[in-house]
Amino acid sequence: MMTGADPGATSKQAGAVQVSAPAKLTLSLRVTGVRPDGYHELDAEMVALDLHDSLIFEPGTGLAVQAELPVPDGLGEVPSGPDNLVVKALTAVGREARVGLIKRIPPGAGLGGGSSNAAAVLRWAGCHDLAVAARLGADVPFCVVGGRASVRGIGESVMPLPYQERRFVLLLPPFGVNTAAVYRAWDELERTGRAAGRAGDGRAGTNDLEEAALVVEPRLAAWRDRFAEVSGRRPLLAGSGSTWFLEGTPEELGTEGQAFLNVGAAKGALVAVRTVRADYSPSDDT
Repeated sequence: MMTGADPGATSKQAGAVQVSAPAKLTLSLRVTGVRPDGYHELDAEMVALDLHDSLIFEPGTGLAVQAELPVPDGLGEVPSGPDNLVVKALTAVGREARVGLIKRIPPGAGLGGGSSNAAAVLRWAGCHDLAVAARLGADVPFCVVGGRASVRGIGESVMPLPYQERRFVLLLPPFGVNTAAVYRAWDELERTGRAAGRAGDGRAGTNDLEEAALVVEPRLAAWRDRFAEVSGRRPLLAGSGSTWFLEGTPEELGTEGQAFLNVGAAKGALVAVRTVRADYSPSDDT
């Protein structure tokens, strides 16, 4: 069983500045409407996790990506050019730096890895303007705030909530899911009246995007069912996927001592995580 550690931290080492970028986990998500410009409005609860990427800032320019992904086969190449959110965030704040990015959050997993990277750049630059963050991506404002929060609108409205110490086990299938495709599928399900099982009361443990994600990537169902078989509980999809999660420890969920689950010949990583505060630093663990 893999674990995360050291998120949220900022440290200086030999002239370099290191900033940790925690993953985000969407505990509940309702789609409350669609704006005229096509953007979807949400009502969600999000928490920051100790699974994290690390960014090392040094004088100079350029981005170097080092992958330390927990998924055995990876999820494709992480871009290091102008499409990377680190590069876009540097441009947004008018700063230059040579950035070393250690990637531990799988792309396309619904855990906000790219958004958290962008937020780490903003924090490094001393920018806490959520309007700037929102222009970079819907999850970036939450990742700037961190901790636990209620997120509404298209992600720009972030209301911090009291911290709750909670533990989860993530199942990371060996593939990602395209978020834009999931929203298009949600639109089509709504248009044709085929959406089913959507929760309208905002209770915890609901995800309005789950059905659409299964349309886009039917392989998700097999991983959901395998996790349910092992744990005896039905997992929830994280955001638009591909991660499935359950609350509890590996001991409570029957995954103790297991680093992976198999579906056929494919392996999906099991990662035990915990929530972290907005002001978390590694010294909190000592």
